[in-house]
Amino acid sequence: MTTFSIDEFYEKIKEFPWIDIEYPTHKYAIEVVTGKRIACKWEKLSCERHLRDLLRQNTEEFPYVFDYTRSNMIFNWFSKRCTHVKGIYSGQPIELVAFQKYDLGCLFGWVTVDKGYRRFNYSFEEIARGHAKSTKESGIATFFMAGDCYYPPFHHELRKYDMSPNVYCAGYDRNQAKIVWNDACMMGQKSPKISKDLDIKKTMVTNKKRGGEMVALSRETKNKDGLSVSLSIIDEYHAHRTSDLYDVIRSALGKRVNEMVTIITTAGNDSENNPCLKEEELCKKILTGEIVNEKYFVNIRQLDKDDDPHDESNWAKANPMLLEIKNGNEYAQGLYEKIKTDHDMAYGSNDYSKIREFLTKRCNVWQQASDDMFMEGCMDKFKSLAIDREEFLEMTEGLDCIAGIDLSKATDLTAAAYVFRLANGKYALTAHGYIAEERAVEHEKTDRVPYLQWAKEGYCTLTEGSTVDYSDLVDDVLQAKEKNGWNIKELTYDPYAAEYCTQDIEKGGITRVKVPQRMATLSEPTKFFKKIVLEGNLVHDGSPLLTWCVSNAVAKTDDQENIMLSKKNRTDTQRIDLLAASINAFSRAITVLKPKKSIFYVPKRRKSS
Repeated sequence: MTTFSIDEFYEKIKEFPWIDIEYPTHKYAIEVVTGKRIACKWEKLSCERHLRDLLRQNTEEFPYVFDYTRSNMIFNWFSKRCTHVKGIYSGQPIELVAFQKYDLGCLFGWVTVDKGYRRFNYSFEEIARGHAKSTKESGIATFFMAGDCYYPPFHHELRKYDMSPNVYCAGYDRNQAKIVWNDACMMGQKSPKISKDLDIKKTMVTNKKRGGEMVALSRETKNKDGLSVSLSIIDEYHAHRTSDLYDVIRSALGKRVNEMVTIITTAGNDSENNPCLKEEELCKKILTGEIVNEKYFVNIRQLDKDDDPHDESNWAKANPMLLEIKNGNEYAQGLYEKIKTDHDMAYGSNDYSKIREFLTKRCNVWQQASDDMFMEGCMDKFKSLAIDREEFLEMTEGLDCIAGIDLSKATDLTAAAYVFRLANGKYALTAHGYIAEERAVEHEKTDRVPYLQWAKEGYCTLTEGSTVDYSDLVDDVLQAKEKNGWNIKELTYDPYAAEYCTQDIEKGGITRVKVPQRMATLSEPTKFFKKIVLEGNLVHDGSPLLTWCVSNAVAKTDDQENIMLSKKNRTDTQRIDLLAASINAFSRAITVLKPKKSIFYVPKRRKSS
């Protein structure tokens, strides 16, 4: 993506005399990009995207236009029909502030150039606590039930309404799903104009003329098949343990021309495994241009990576409402006081859990899940130790190594790992996965990782059939010398699961070493692995499958502070197999492998993204 120039924007926008750069949505974007309004990296990219799109609208490559009559519709819906339903502001009209007019303006203003269908079918917005997310979602829900329409750009007289509009207020559990649903019901009941169009009952909301329904949807809802989505609001996605509900909703799209799925959330915990964070990572790639998706609106407001959470000037990056204090906004002033109190209490108490809560909810910064995550706080370090695979193969050619394997159930992930000792004393690690080809698609859905793509990239092997063919692993181990120049001194394995499988490897001239899966055996290599990561004495080939497994591991500790690794629970799909195979290999590599006194090799580190 080319660097955005505001000067070039000002020059080129003259070619579009009908665009008023003082319009609230455009003005906000300009203020963010020029630094007049404090914002994080990701919001700046969102605003740059909007301004770029203004310059390329109505072109062959970008068949969309910004229709301010459509964004005005949603602005007016809030200001003229919706009221606050909770707290001291209950009953008062909703006055949208600058950041809300940017988000809503982008979401509703961009339409197709021919028929005026909404451009964005997906929306991901992440913002700190206290920014009236439920109020905003509730207003949007009532709009889709009663006011949403489409028409060719700027021709409101040709508007058409969606028949039988279906709005789904989705939460991880029933109580969460009911929050937005209840607020939308109260908002409709308190508005004469909305209640004129909607039949709002205790358990049901329908449009009096056009039918449809507004429904609270959660994982506890028994029948989620056959959805026909006009709008689905996924509330506080960070609280969802899996993406199952989101997947059901996405699979139902394609039935309506103006459909939308919107996620509005704060950050959360379990930052290595949370489906919300995975969605955020996808969205950040959209903002950087790594992924092109013209149908997905993204705005993420959080403290930047190196920001000081004690510096109050940074708080507005995650809390744009604070910038309304200068306009005399009473709510904004109250929000600042709450954030200040939370900060002082968290850091004054030195209570780690309170500090995590402040960083998550007030700074919108993701946190690791729990104290028993094996690599908590170390994953960035582990990732920084990656080098290119070609360089890794060149570095390890001709070296001795210890192999380790971890055999799964016949239908799950199986792994082989190889550990080397470099001339400079550091250790090198690579690991490879094996999964049944016929089960790979199923595992992509349950595990939420791209096994098929990883197989194409060479990080795992899809074995033929519906069960893992261990002979592929055996062949790879036996052929490692010929293919890669690796001299495998020993093969380490769990005698409980791999005794028979490893016999052919021993016949091939490689010594087998049993590694019982007990704390007494595994504690030392497990601790050693983490130690060399923290010291920077490990290099690996950047395998995303290995990285995923490392991030999933939980450490079990006994009374003598021995540790061994595990998944969070036996049925968990957050797999650790490649790390388990690596620990088996390290159990012998620590004592068997010695650095060769030949070439002092200094690996080139992969540039951080």
